[in-house]
Amino acid sequence: MSLRGGDPAEIGGYPVEARLGSGGMGTVFLARTSSGRPVAIKLIHQQFAGDEEFRIRFRQEVAAARRVSGAFTAAVVDAAPEAEQPWMATTYIEGDTLAQHIAAAGPLGGTELRRLAIGLAEALRDIHRVGVVHRDLKPSNVVLSPEGPRVIDFGISRAADQQTLTMTGRVIGTPPFMSPEQLQAPRGVGPASDVFSLGTLLVYAATGSGPFDADSPYMTAYQVVHEEPSLGAVPEVLRTVVESCLDKEAAGRPSAGELLVLLRDLPGDLGGPGPTGTRAGRTRDVITEQHDALPTPVPTAGAAPPAEPGTAGSGTSVGRRLRDRWRPVLAAAVAVAAIAGGVAALQPGGPDGDGGGDQAGSVAEPTAPLPKGFKPWQETVVGGTPDAPDELRCVARGDALFCGGGSVVATRVNVRDGSREWTAKSPGVPRQGSYFVGATDDTVLGYRFPAEDASWDPEHEVVALDADDGRELWSAPIGAWSRAVAGRSLDAVVTGSAVLVVDAADSHIEARDVRSGDVTWSTPFPSGTRCTPVQAGRRLLAMCALDGELDDSEVRHPALYPLDRASGKLGRPIAFDGPATLVGDADGDLVLLREVRERTGTVGYDGIVRVDPATREVAYARLKRTYDGTLAVVDGLVYLTAQTGRVTALDPVTGHEKWVRQTTVEGASGPVAGDGVLYFSSATGRVVALAQDDGKVLWSTDPRVDAFTGGGESLPRTILAGRALVVAADENTLFAFDARNPPEPS
Repeated sequence: MSLRGGDPAEIGGYPVEARLGSGGMGTVFLARTSSGRPVAIKLIHQQFAGDEEFRIRFRQEVAAARRVSGAFTAAVVDAAPEAEQPWMATTYIEGDTLAQHIAAAGPLGGTELRRLAIGLAEALRDIHRVGVVHRDLKPSNVVLSPEGPRVIDFGISRAADQQTLTMTGRVIGTPPFMSPEQLQAPRGVGPASDVFSLGTLLVYAATGSGPFDADSPYMTAYQVVHEEPSLGAVPEVLRTVVESCLDKEAAGRPSAGELLVLLRDLPGDLGGPGPTGTRAGRTRDVITEQHDALPTPVPTAGAAPPAEPGTAGSGTSVGRRLRDRWRPVLAAAVAVAAIAGGVAALQPGGPDGDGGGDQAGSVAEPTAPLPKGFKPWQETVVGGTPDAPDELRCVARGDALFCGGGSVVATRVNVRDGSREWTAKSPGVPRQGSYFVGATDDTVLGYRFPAEDASWDPEHEVVALDADDGRELWSAPIGAWSRAVAGRSLDAVVTGSAVLVVDAADSHIEARDVRSGDVTWSTPFPSGTRCTPVQAGRRLLAMCALDGELDDSEVRHPALYPLDRASGKLGRPIAFDGPATLVGDADGDLVLLREVRERTGTVGYDGIVRVDPATREVAYARLKRTYDGTLAVVDGLVYLTAQTGRVTALDPVTGHEKWVRQTTVEGASGPVAGDGVLYFSSATGRVVALAQDDGKVLWSTDPRVDAFTGGGESLPRTILAGRALVVAADENTLFAFDARNPPEPS
């Protein structure tokens, strides 16, 4: 909806575009980041800014939302709980709330209802794993996005190990969706309370009414505590699962993980309402205001549902720990449904179906050996400044792992046990995307960034270190226009025994010997341009942009110049249409994605550009829709990972989707591949393995650290050292495990 008089033009430096909704505690606005990514900013009403009790609640909301990093919640982008008028920005989730959808289209049924139930159970599992209790799960706090259901609004959530605020004189929650213990003793509620709320939510989704509806909120609260739920209209096969969630005693309910297994055991199609039919009317959202809803377009028909991670199927350890009393009853319910109308496959397959839960073994397992003496490990590399965004990137050379990024120029780690042999630190804060250069057999190259009080001007320099002992061999200041030219950081490129860089004056491309640092050739940029070196297979090129277009922040007419490896001489330019972001090379061709730009910057990609440096041919392919996310090329395919964890594999020749898969890894960086498996990971250290041929989820792991799951980078956070998978997470955390035997999620 349009902005109103008195609405802010910007919040925290984010330009405001529209008003999304308003509630009792605040207003939600649509805004944009500097890169063009849409965000939803919750701005607290001015009258609450001076209420210290409310400020404490809001701080808890921000902290809780930051701790949760699953694929079914909204990640925090930025927040200012101490501002004069507090605010919090989260990723913008497209879709109606469950309340809006039921009001407009009626109850859910069939596979749609099953997908909602599974998605919400996965959301609760992820929320509870990081020690957060939501405490206000209701229809207006569930958004039906194209990627699956999302749980929002942690306004009255709390960490499980914290005391709940005593809100004297206030009822906190929504009675039709609250648990008995939340109404009777709110200070002591735990994860089981959320499971009860999920049970009421599933009844509402299936019937349009809650299981304890009454004519007043007081009668509703009484029925929640003392009466049995009304479940006659709930599809019969789902009823047993819902009953287990609505046990009056918290100890009698399944955990979110156990609930997930129960739901996955249900048929693929839950059918329609039970024999009593759907009751008219809607559950009233009383006592508290509905969450500031985000009234955005309804998900398009045919939008792909979330796939199931392969680690929580009924054959996993979670399934084996199910309470015995639920399994026979559930099995009987499934049997009745099968007799009544026939049951589809329990876990239907397909690129976007719910059958993405195959365990490792359905594709070729990693065949490379583990490093001799390897044991799983986790270590933290101490950086040079606490202000740096510490995310390392690594390469493997035998048993040595060389990593760099953030406030670390480079470090050498023993891949067998994680022990560090040396570390070279960087004093300053790095530029976005400039993590690590690479390594040869005897030399390691990284970036060093100047401290804020440095007396020298260049933004950063490339540093060469001896691979054995970490001593500095040479350093040189370099230019910093690669991201503006190519859409990604390519400030230094290792090729053979040389490293290509842009000189500090931003006027030449230089080739330096990696060991000595000697300049073997230096080539000036074409007149009126700025350039960055790139590779396509064994071929070297300079990607260049016009000065005027760089100044306007939109490169519309880029060009590629072949670079002679021996002399640096530039060949004739190969022009193509921009703006475009360099992705990588596929079979010797350079692959770029055409950018869709708005006033605030790039908002996605709608086409593929493929350049053959040998024949000088340029080919274009349109994409069927606009995609957004992290780009990478691996083994001849383009992979695009959305902030939500949705992975799309694209053919770089035709632009057609090969497969699409929803994962639990939000903000994942580009993948690494080995033996037919793709490994994606995020700043939290969460890892998912996908089959390379069809994207099926083979397994996934829990997060290792608390971290923001913002947009990822093309450079992967994972690396294979033989069969050992090494993962870099936030706070310079490194860990490794056997790719054939990943750690089980809790």
